[in-house]
Amino acid sequence: MIRKSVLGFAVLFTIQLAFAQSLQKSYDLPPGGRIFIDNFAGDVKITGYSGKTIEVKSIRKGPESDAIRIDDMSYGSRLEIMVRYPRVPGGTTIVDLEVKVPSAVSFNFDRIASFVGNVSVTNVMGRLMASSVRGIVDVRDVRGLVSAQSISGNVTVEIGRVQEPGNMRFRSISGDVLVSAPANLDALIAMSSDSGMLRSDFPIDIQERRYGPGREAKGKLGSGKQSLWINSNSGRVSLIQRPERQAL
Repeated sequence: MIRKSVLGFAVLFTIQLAFAQSLQKSYDLPPGGRIFIDNFAGDVKITGYSGKTIEVKSIRKGPESDAIRIDDMSYGSRLEIMVRYPRVPGGTTIVDLEVKVPSAVSFNFDRIASFVGNVSVTNVMGRLMASSVRGIVDVRDVRGLVSAQSISGNVTVEIGRVQEPGNMRFRSISGDVLVSAPANLDALIAMSSDSGMLRSDFPIDIQERRYGPGREAKGKLGSGKQSLWINSNSGRVSLIQRPERQAL
C-alpha cells in the first residue's frame, strides 16, 4: 500500500512538473515552413530579427499559472504551439508568448492567435493570419499577404511590400480598423461599417448604403493586383496613406 502511494505521488509530481514547465526553445524551420501559435489568455508577440533560428519563449504570470499546459506539437517543417488551460483561468493568470523569427526568411504564419490577449507581429516575411477574440491585433512591417481580425478589439495594419496577387482581409466586430498603405497601393478596395465612420486617403468614393444603415466604399487602385476587404460592424474604418519616408 505504501509502495502504491509513493508511486502515485511520484506520477502526480511528474505531471505537476510537466504543467509548470515554461517553454524556451529554438527551431530550425526551412523557408516556407508553417507556423501555428494559439494562446488562450495572454499576449502573442512575433518579432523579426537577424538570427537564423526561430526562438520561442513563454512567460507565466498569475497564481494558477503552474497549472497551464504548453503543448509543443512541432515536427518537420511545421512549428505548432498551443496553450491549454485545465479550467477557465482567473483574470490574473496568463501566459505570454514571445517569438523571434528570422526577418529575411519567408514563412507561412497560418495561425497567430489569442482568445483573451493582444497579438502583435512586426518585421517578418510571408503570408500571415493574425487574430484575437478579446484583444488588439497590431501588424507592422510584414512583407507579404496579410489578414487580421478581432471580435472586440481594434485592428491596426501597415501594409508592406506585397509582390504576389491575393486577398487581404481586415475586420473587427466592435473595434476600429486602421489600415495604412504606400502611395502606390495596387488593389481592389472594399470598405464598410454598419455604424461607424469611413475614411480613405485614396481616391475611392464613400457612400451611404442605399438599403439599411452604414457606409461603404469601393474602388480600384492601379491594376487591382491585390483585393482588400476592410470592415467593422460598429467601429471606424480607415485606409490611410503612409508617408513615403516610412515605405517598406
